[in-house]
Amino acid sequence: MLPLLAATLCVNASFAAPAVQPAHKVIVDMDIGDDIDDAFALALLLQSPDIEIVGITTAWGDTALRGRLLERLLRETGHAGIPVAQGIVTTNNPTPFTQARYAQRGQAPAPQVSAVDFILREAARQPGQITLLALGPLTNVGAAIARDKASFGALKQVVMMGGSVRAGYRKSQYVPSRPADKEYNIASDVKGAQALFNSGVPIVMTPLDSTQIRLDEVERNAIFGHGSPVTDAITLLYHQWIDAYQPWSSNMPSLFDVVPVTYLIDPASCPVTPLHITVTDEGYTREGAGKPNAQVCLASDQPRFFNVFMQRLLK
Repeated sequence: MLPLLAATLCVNASFAAPAVQPAHKVIVDMDIGDDIDDAFALALLLQSPDIEIVGITTAWGDTALRGRLLERLLRETGHAGIPVAQGIVTTNNPTPFTQARYAQRGQAPAPQVSAVDFILREAARQPGQITLLALGPLTNVGAAIARDKASFGALKQVVMMGGSVRAGYRKSQYVPSRPADKEYNIASDVKGAQALFNSGVPIVMTPLDSTQIRLDEVERNAIFGHGSPVTDAITLLYHQWIDAYQPWSSNMPSLFDVVPVTYLIDPASCPVTPLHITVTDEGYTREGAGKPNAQVCLASDQPRFFNVFMQRLLK
């Protein structure tokens, strides 16, 4: 009986449940309220139990109004406990705040330290554990590095949407991409981007090459008809975005900022290549010789991307 019992135990052990992986701890630095991709990215984060949002910092333009947008969205979706810290205000934002009406019905978030202080404080308190998810111009990031490079260096990594390495903007996946462009997030604050790529912190970069994924009508209708608090919120924000941009743009949004989120959840959705990236003074992100300073996703696996994105939003 003992050999049989031992064999049984071994078989049972081989079918034991895999160890639960700890959640990714993230600070999200974002310019939500202009383009609509930030809202979809935040929705996916909120629907992902394997991601712990340590806090959200507002970046670029009217960062106070962005905070009110986040306060309303988080409160109405049952996530009011997530801290929101205001980032550095800038006055040279050329992009309209398309979702201002939604934001104006929000309240100022509970007082926090500034975005820069929040990033540095949490990185120092939890060294090697915090991922900074950078989804907007890198003003807060550059200021944090200038303030305390050592504390910023305690971040586990920066996962960012930004840059254009081998392909630029395109209007459709059925037409060729332009050559590498000055991408918006990088070109808006070149000094901040240069500081990040020279910081020595591990970087995962999702540039235009891999992030121009369109959300077509079938997926949009499934999301907008789902009826959960999170999908209802992004439905409202989407329609304010459309109202502000039409007739100048397509109603098919590009999910730029969602790609780095899906990478965190499923790295195979955006395979990376080690590259040495230099940010030029004109705002280009050039690959060249030298020790790699970034892991760069040059092409997304779109079926895997949509598998993560749609299943989580509709669960």
